[in-house]
Amino acid sequence: MNQQEGYADDIVKGFVIWSMVWGLVAVLVGVFISFQIAFPQLNFPPYLTYGRLRPIHTNAGIFGWGIGSFMAFFIYITQRLTRTSLWSPGLAKAQLWLFNIVIALAAVTLAMGMNRSKEYAELEWPVASLVVVLWVIFAVNIVMTIVKRREEQMYISLWYILATLVGVAVLYLVNNAAIPVSLTKSYSAYAGANDANVQWWYGHNAVAMVLTTPPLAIFYYFLPKATGVPIYSHRMGVIAFWSLIFMYLWTGAHHLLWAPVPDWVQTLAMGFSVMLIAPSWAAVFNGYFSMNGQWHQMRENYLVKFLIFGITFYGLQTLQGPSQSIRTFSAFIHFTDWVPGHVHMGTLGWVSLVLFAAIYYTIPRLYHSEIYSIGLANVHFWLVLTGQLIFSITMWIAGVQQAAMLNATNPDGSLHYSFIETMVELYPYWHMRAVGGVIYLAGLLVFLYNIYQTIAGAKTQAVAQRA
Repeated sequence: MNQQEGYADDIVKGFVIWSMVWGLVAVLVGVFISFQIAFPQLNFPPYLTYGRLRPIHTNAGIFGWGIGSFMAFFIYITQRLTRTSLWSPGLAKAQLWLFNIVIALAAVTLAMGMNRSKEYAELEWPVASLVVVLWVIFAVNIVMTIVKRREEQMYISLWYILATLVGVAVLYLVNNAAIPVSLTKSYSAYAGANDANVQWWYGHNAVAMVLTTPPLAIFYYFLPKATGVPIYSHRMGVIAFWSLIFMYLWTGAHHLLWAPVPDWVQTLAMGFSVMLIAPSWAAVFNGYFSMNGQWHQMRENYLVKFLIFGITFYGLQTLQGPSQSIRTFSAFIHFTDWVPGHVHMGTLGWVSLVLFAAIYYTIPRLYHSEIYSIGLANVHFWLVLTGQLIFSITMWIAGVQQAAMLNATNPDGSLHYSFIETMVELYPYWHMRAVGGVIYLAGLLVFLYNIYQTIAGAKTQAVAQRA
């Protein structure tokens, strides 16, 4: 525990370090499977195939890197915004151990082929049950800290934190309802179209409650900290928060357009998806307007680059997403490589850039030191930005070409191109995606080296001072 402030910052250190470990695993596996698509001979059955490795990549990225970092910063932010030490540091230590056990079990069981075949909910019931226990421990600790807060004002970040805690709990419990038939196998409690409805209500709201509300909480806290100026409008932030939470819950069925679910469900999802542009861009404008008179910091302050580019990618993401929810556009690009381009703009651009900034800000303060190298931080920024843009733009172009070829017909109505002809045309794009992934990985390694040297230097300095 940080004795000076009375905050449980040792726990924050643990979560930050382990989230970076799992983040590296996620990117390494992601780069490898991108090469597997470009060079199929790199698939080695049964364990090192794309089908086994892809869910390890997504789970390590979203839950290992994402949730691990969010746990770190929720604990860090909540203590400071409430001016209250963590309710139970002992419970948080148990949470850190359980978190790593769950992520490791997820990797092992998925590699062994134990998979429920539900997007972002692949884990079989024993591991999923541990996830529930983990989340309850986490939620109770954060909520109790907020309850006994010494600061009456609830800053916008705390609202996003509470929404995440409640939203993830409801989504995970409902979608993971299953009937176990053995220790390694279960079947969904829902059937047919109902199962699809529940799955994509969960799937898209997992994007809301894992990849939107947590990074927004972090962005709203660290942008003022990095720039030294307050957020433009707290009121606009709160209004946008409540609008976002209400609208997001209705959008999941836009993943099921043209599917055998009721038309009114699809139309409702489309309508709310388009409406989401307003609260999403309210956060973007709040970030931009907060920079009035401060844009010079984009050159001078490396943290600001990460945060502003991150919120910019969030803005682009929340224009693309609603566009993709329209029936005609969805019919064109659904099931094409456009979709991974869209997803990775969010994960590699929006979420990760904000987390990089938060880690760069907190690590020197947690270890009472300075960042090892601002120059390396800038190199890291340009590498990950370049890698992400190559990845996403390449996939968007590939998706449009793929969609055009798959939809092309002859005068008699037959398909003009076979599936194989379409796939062959995609190989150059898959090669470029792999290159983009390697560049992003290089940036991540620079980041990890910079953080490692910062921590090592702080420890060396502490030893010297004691001597």
